[in-house]
Amino acid sequence: MSALAIGDTISRRHGPLIQRVAAIAGSLFDCDAIDLRDASDEHPARPRTRTVSLCRGNAPAIARDGQSRIALAYADPVSESALAMTLAAMAGPDEPIAADPESLSVFALADRLATSDIPVLINGPTGTGKEVLSRFIHARSTRRNGPFIAVNCAAMPETMLEAMLFGHQKGAFTGATQASEGFMRAADGGTLLLDEIAEMPLALQVKLLRALQEREVVPIGSTRPIKVDVRIIACANRDLPLEVAEGRFRADLFYRLNVFPLSLRPLRERPDDIAPLAYAMALRHAPDPTLVPCFSEAALAMLKLHSWPGNVRELENVVRRALLLAFGRSTITPEHIAFDSPARLVPVEAEVVELEGPGGRRLSSIVQLSEARAIMETLEACGGSRVRAARELGISERTLRYRLASFREAGIEIGRKAAGGGR
Repeated sequence: MSALAIGDTISRRHGPLIQRVAAIAGSLFDCDAIDLRDASDEHPARPRTRTVSLCRGNAPAIARDGQSRIALAYADPVSESALAMTLAAMAGPDEPIAADPESLSVFALADRLATSDIPVLINGPTGTGKEVLSRFIHARSTRRNGPFIAVNCAAMPETMLEAMLFGHQKGAFTGATQASEGFMRAADGGTLLLDEIAEMPLALQVKLLRALQEREVVPIGSTRPIKVDVRIIACANRDLPLEVAEGRFRADLFYRLNVFPLSLRPLRERPDDIAPLAYAMALRHAPDPTLVPCFSEAALAMLKLHSWPGNVRELENVVRRALLLAFGRSTITPEHIAFDSPARLVPVEAEVVELEGPGGRRLSSIVQLSEARAIMETLEACGGSRVRAARELGISERTLRYRLASFREAGIEIGRKAAGGGR
């Protein structure tokens, strides 16, 4: 793990932002490949580095010059946008992007186990970044210079999966016009990712277990085993202990794979990851890389309110649509946000808040503070119009009225414009 190189000029001019960035960058990125500097610095870039130039401005702005130079402007060094856009600009093509404490703790643990060769089992819903975490483990391991081979067990025809995993001899079956080494031999000296391992047929699970135990494979049509040196990472979006209990997954293979389990939570439970991921996707997909739109605070609040049933994949869809709708503009606003599925507000952990009511009466209510704050920010951005705010939040106006009523009952000041129900 390398530390971020910070010069005197950038430290003096961007200290508050740099301190926040440096605390995260060292645990996620190859910092030797990052040249972080002030926009006034005209020294030649270090060889084989990504240059990220920072300056203060009246509004956030991003511009990419080729694949290795990105210029950023930010208004507030302690804002969520400033941190998010800087992390997104610093990340390499295959590096993870995170800012949520939950995610950072998982990557810190993954960094420690990367130095060993033990199998890893990564659990988490579809689209939460299991392959990204797998590539991170490979990149931090002693096998980093070897191949990384990813196999989706659910995407392979059952009749072909064995041949594709273990290889086959020429003429071993109809259509085998030439020999194939298979994925396990292709990954020799590196890492093999078995994604959606729960979808593997039981009969093939037996052969995989033997291959892992003996560290060798027998290609179809051959009687001679071939030694392989492969680190296995398996991913599952199902509850594997339940699959074992119901006889759909072999217990012996489960325990062979489950030496070190890691778990990725749904995106809605990692809200601080949303902004940096959104900026990374904007950088990746912007039609004009010299003018990458930035997200308004109201747009970020709207993204953090969504429940994200499709996780990171859904977020990428939403960002690509927003880029299309905001084409030619410098800012993505709530009106450019269109979700894949009917929007649902994320339930937030409730807190008991006691506020002084009229006549000195105490009001004790269960108040969802994060949700209230985001709704208020969107209402403010819409000039108090409940119709526009409801549309931009992806909920009905009736639902919004209920939410505002619950805030009033809890003693939360909602402002004159919101109370007046502007259209």
